[in-house]
Amino acid sequence: MTALFDQNRFTLIAGPCSVESEEQITGIARAVKAAGAMLLRGGAFKPRTSPYDFQGLKEEGIRLLLLAKAETGLPVVTEITGVRELPLFEKVDVIQIGSRNMQNFELLKEVGRLGKPVLLKRGMAATLREFLMSAEYILAEGNEDVILCERGIRTFDDYTRNTLDLAVIPLLKELSHLPVIADPSHGTGLARLVPPMALAAAATGADGLMIEVHNDPAHALSDGEQAITPEEFARLTERIRGVRKAAGLL
Repeated sequence: MTALFDQNRFTLIAGPCSVESEEQITGIARAVKAAGAMLLRGGAFKPRTSPYDFQGLKEEGIRLLLLAKAETGLPVVTEITGVRELPLFEKVDVIQIGSRNMQNFELLKEVGRLGKPVLLKRGMAATLREFLMSAEYILAEGNEDVILCERGIRTFDDYTRNTLDLAVIPLLKELSHLPVIADPSHGTGLARLVPPMALAAAATGADGLMIEVHNDPAHALSDGEQAITPEEFARLTERIRGVRKAAGLL
């Protein structure tokens, strides 16, 4: 397994839902690195429910992510939405497969052949077995660098964006040798719920967290309501260390 997601350490991934400008992404990258983030996330290709919503800067977004990487040294994680985009991801450190593509089997096979770390998010209605079988599509192509991400599932509750299934974290660690992380941002859709659910996920034994951080959430081009500020992220990282120590995970 890649050192980027070593199960012997807790991996923090942070950054905005969407890359919006060079100033935005580099500023956030500096802030989250100072707070303890090991990888920078940022969306260049954005699959959105509405075709009229911001779809991301695409190739320009990847270029800006790589500029932020060059300035801070943080490896980057960004989502791919189709096989035609593969040539643009040559210098991306970790390719993310989003929940909508969890069962896009042709895409899973293609990224499996790249030999590059893949962060696979659980589909919003996927069972545990379906999630693991999607990971197998990547593993079967010879790529063992797969990271599983619990990001919430669709339930009858309509108050939160999704229901973060924390029970699946220890279950996945029982059933699989792969690292398991949680995304409390998509798992709740509400910034004020991100810290408590991040702490809960850490206590269950997750190998890391993916958290949306934006310098100006109120004016974010996508998902600002679930993003925390860099200052809130810095405070959260300190609390995470305390929870993991109390849980005997350090």
